[in-house]
Amino acid sequence: MINLYGIKNGKRKLVAAFDSEQQLLAYARWATLREEPDGTRKFEQGSVLGGYSGFEHDRDPAARDADVPHNPSPSML
Repeated sequence: MINLYGIKNGKRKLVAAFDSEQQLLAYARWATLREEPDGTRKFEQGSVLGGYSGFEHDRDPAARDADVPHNPSPSML
């Protein structure tokens, strides 16, 4: 399981989990409206990244049981 974290004001929050890194990166590309020159991003407001300014991902197994969307997709909006 790959965990997706939204970044805001230097803090990260677990927002979703994906079965593969490929799925996670495809979702992040879809959700990204634009990337600013300073490296921050603007995301679709209906996505799990809406309201955040960046994202990170990892394979932390401790987050496996968190209550977050699993494999969210654009059709879930």
